[in-house]
Order: sequence, then C-alpha cells, then structure tokens
Amino acid sequence: MQKDEKLQKVLAREGVGSRREMERAIAAGRVHVNGQVAQLGDRVTVTDKVTVDGRRIRLQEPNKTELRVILYNKPEGEICSRSDPEGRRTVYESLPELKSERWISVGRLDYNTSGLLLFTNDGELANKLMHPSSMIDREYLVRIQGDVDNDMKQRLRDGVLLEDGMAKFTDIVDGSGEGSNRWFYCVVMEGRNREVRRLWESQGVKVSRLKRVRYGNIFIPSHVRVGQWIELNHKEISDLCQTAGVKPPRPSPTSRQKDVERDRQVKRLKAKGPRAGNPRPRTRRPSSSE
Repeated sequence: MQKDEKLQKVLAREGVGSRREMERAIAAGRVHVNGQVAQLGDRVTVTDKVTVDGRRIRLQEPNKTELRVILYNKPEGEICSRSDPEGRRTVYESLPELKSERWISVGRLDYNTSGLLLFTNDGELANKLMHPSSMIDREYLVRIQGDVDNDMKQRLRDGVLLEDGMAKFTDIVDGSGEGSNRWFYCVVMEGRNREVRRLWESQGVKVSRLKRVRYGNIFIPSHVRVGQWIELNHKEISDLCQTAGVKPPRPSPTSRQKDVERDRQVKRLKAKGPRAGNPRPRTRRPSSSE
C-alpha cells in the first residue's frame, strides 16, 4: 500500500523548493494535483499527477533510492541551469546520468566562477544545505587587483550595505602574491547572487579570479581536477547531513559497494596527476586568528 504524504513535503523532497516555498506556491494556486488546484493540507502518493507552474513533477517513492552526493569541480564558462537558450555548456552535461531521478544543485556558481559544486538526488538535503538558517559557510579563493589594506578587510568583516541588504565576510585570510595582485581566502554564510564579487567591488577593487574551495565541511580534493566529479563516500555524506541538520542515512550493502567504487575512482584520478593552476587549496577552515 502506498503511503500518502503532505504535498509540500513531497515537493521539497523532489527538489522543487523548500517546504515553506512550496506552501507559498500552493497558497498562490501555482500547484495542481490531478488537474485540480491544490490546497494547503492536501496529501498525495506517487501515483498522483502533480504540476508546479505547469511543469510535471515526477514523484518518487520515499527512501526507494539511496542518498547520493557528488562533488563537481566546475570550470569557468559553464552555467548552472539545465539548459541555455544561448547554447552555452551547462554543468549538468558533465555529471553522471541517473536512471529515474535528477541531480539537484546545492546552490549555484556564476558563469565566470569556478570551483566546488555539490549535487544530490535528495531535495530535502539540498534545501537544508542552501537555507540561511543552516548557517553553513562557503569559502572562496579570490584574486584581487587593487590595493587591499587591513582597514578594507575590517570593513568587509564588519559588513557592507549592498543593494539587497547588509553583507559581510565572516573571515578573510591572506593567500599568496604581493602588491596589487593578491590572493585571499574569504568566507560567507549565505549564497546570495554574486555576493563575493559585489563585496570586494564595493571597496573599489577588481575580482579577476574567483573559485569556491569549500562548502561546509567539504573541500575540493587535490586529485579532482577542473571539469571532474567525484562521489562522496558514506562517511562524507553522513557528516554533510549532520551539518545540514538532516538524519544521516544508514550504511547498506549498496553504500559499502559504492565506497569501494569511490576508492577506485580516487585511484584513477590520482593516477592522472595533480591539477595545475591556482595557489594550493587550504586543507582546514580559516580563522580570524591566523
């Protein structure tokens, strides 16, 4: 017997949006179930036909598929949409195929920003990882053209009024370089559009390179080169779930086999040699005392 669940919970699990966002969409009449306008409190099963803004949402049985998360080292010049009218390459073209699901992006990176992107097949986890209430920090490596002094860094830590409200770096750590062309590691707690670039540019300097190197407790491994992806193992996924406040999955024979496949993938990537390019990635979280 199929179990019915609250409509907003099902849509959140499918990655359409957070539960609160789905409640607002239902209240606004944007959600239909079997051709009828949905109401708050409606319950559905996987056999129901559900659409949001006219788009059919394929419902999956809860817990039918194993939780998966992959890390992709995004190059510059790719967009985070599933398709592009201008014909530009999308990040999804580089990801492994899923049979009956779809990859859900945990946040986005701009066209000219590279680095760490997480994808999962679990909408609830994706929404938790992105939501500001989870207070998950994102660390970036940025190359600045222009003079940066201690006063400027302090202003950026204290907070700057941007067009969409106050924003700040929770930390800034010197990287490498000297003079007016230097690298810095900086951390934000939100995923606002172009936030890192806008913060630096508010101080009259230019961002010439920008790369995300960490999301929460997940760093880009040195053996995952630009344009490559790797699947997280069971422990990494469990740690990520705990960071997001989501119940970690239990280990299973399938997850153990996937961990073996992951180890093989790591060996293959390492055999290709380390990636070249920017300053060596940090291996630990920055702190203001450094």
